[in-house]
Amino acid sequence: MSKFLKRGGVTLAAVALATTALTACGSSDSSDGGGTDDSSSGTKGGELTYLLATPIGHLDPQRIYVGRDIINVKRTVYRTWLAYGLGEDASDPIPDIATDTGTVSEDAKTWSFTVRDGVTWQDGSDVTCEDFAYGFSRNFASDVITGGPSNYPISYLDLGGVKYPGPYTATADQQAAYDKAVSCDGNTITYHFKNPWPDFGQAVASLNFADPYKKDQDQGDKSNFSIFSNGPYKLDGTWDENTGGTLVRNTEYDASSDPTDARGALPDTIKFSIGTEPEAIIDEIANGASEGETAVTGTRIQPQQLATVKSTASDRYKQVTSPYYDYLWLNVKRLDLPVRQAILAATNDDAWITAGGGKDFYQPVDSIIPTTLGAYKKNESFADLGAGDTDKAKQILTDAGVTMPYPLTFTFDGSSETGKNQAAALKDTFDQAGFKVTLNPLTDAYYPTIQDPESKTDIGWAGWGADWPSALTILPPLFDGSVNLIDPASNQNDYGNYNSDEFNALVAKAQAATTTDEQDDLMSQADALLGKDVAYIPLENSLFNWTWGPKVTGFTTTFASNGFPDLGAIGVKQ
Repeated sequence: MSKFLKRGGVTLAAVALATTALTACGSSDSSDGGGTDDSSSGTKGGELTYLLATPIGHLDPQRIYVGRDIINVKRTVYRTWLAYGLGEDASDPIPDIATDTGTVSEDAKTWSFTVRDGVTWQDGSDVTCEDFAYGFSRNFASDVITGGPSNYPISYLDLGGVKYPGPYTATADQQAAYDKAVSCDGNTITYHFKNPWPDFGQAVASLNFADPYKKDQDQGDKSNFSIFSNGPYKLDGTWDENTGGTLVRNTEYDASSDPTDARGALPDTIKFSIGTEPEAIIDEIANGASEGETAVTGTRIQPQQLATVKSTASDRYKQVTSPYYDYLWLNVKRLDLPVRQAILAATNDDAWITAGGGKDFYQPVDSIIPTTLGAYKKNESFADLGAGDTDKAKQILTDAGVTMPYPLTFTFDGSSETGKNQAAALKDTFDQAGFKVTLNPLTDAYYPTIQDPESKTDIGWAGWGADWPSALTILPPLFDGSVNLIDPASNQNDYGNYNSDEFNALVAKAQAATTTDEQDDLMSQADALLGKDVAYIPLENSLFNWTWGPKVTGFTTTFASNGFPDLGAIGVKQ
């Protein structure tokens, strides 16, 4: 996802008939030009261990919204209409549970898919059109099904002006409106959208919001760590939020119903082990010690370990340019504009990058929109952040009559020493600029915690990557308050509670635009507005550094895996 094909001023109807115009070229390994371990044997059997430092926030398909977790469940337990193949550059959606890549209307407002024969749940029952319709409906229960990419179905589905609250509390009339917008005719589903959605196929292949869900398995919020599989694996027993769980073969999975090359399903078991410190994970894997011999991880190599890994495990090292941009979000409910402007002035981006390992780990940026997208324009509000300007920050606070030192709580992922060092580097300059910063490191499930709309955090760290190659998958999910803040109990991904009528209107116009050039121009304007409002501060584009155990085969990162290890190809030596 680090390189995108730039789109021209074609109509969206044409794009809908040529999905490749919206696809990504994939990420490349900057260390040796490849993202794949050539020792792949394709042998089935054995146990693969997946080591993680901190808990996974969600396993409910409609609530998953972390790139690592998305690819892990897509390759193992959750199938949907479309998928991506295992090639590094496999960026075209291919049929998965659907019989083909879908039928789309000329105006790209109507999409239909048909369930192929032989696809079953882990209890042997068929996956049906109704399962897909029910799964899609869960996105609208934003007070229960929190954390996921529900902003997309909520923004696009044509409900005829009816406010649909999801399947748990809908009245008969509300449910009827939904059933008209998402209808089943035998095994064929039809989605009706109020705006063109030409890249809906990519959205389905990239995320889990359109996954099927069997109604009799739904326990609402209590389903957050339940897995009811239609893929090659199933959960053995239960998932423990703090320690993990083990996937075993799903005996009801019929490989002949899965025509994709998306699921090699090589290990007999995949053990997810949570709770080891990041540095210890890398040491264990690089040294091939204990479980590390047959392990991969979603934890990247720490800066202080990079030289050692390159020296002692050079044949098991990869660097990948990720699709993710780190940024600071600012809580606009707690911070007035002059205070946010002063924070921006004092942000020492150079110190953040240096504390994180420097150029082997990050590339500086001036926007959260990747330069490879048509909507990218240099955001002048964030140009040349450099080392920050403490004198300018103090002057802004003085001119606004703000009493100094101004107290700030800074929340960040504190699961590693690197994260702590980076936060301390920013605190140092902030404190010099007239602030008094209290660091708030989180070591539990990070994103579910910062989604609390009543958070006492003033500024916080987050990372984001495009859900598919469009700026509409970056700015609206993070800052469109008309969708993200519709329910006070859930702010989804608008961590700073930003809600601007002007910004929301630009998003609405972009979603209704008839050309990609018009979409891009509107998203560029929206990003400039975010800069003026200091709704966020971009920090860098992350480079991922990986290692894997000496008995792991087929290690790869792909377009579909968002720069993380792709379990669809990985096995263990027998």
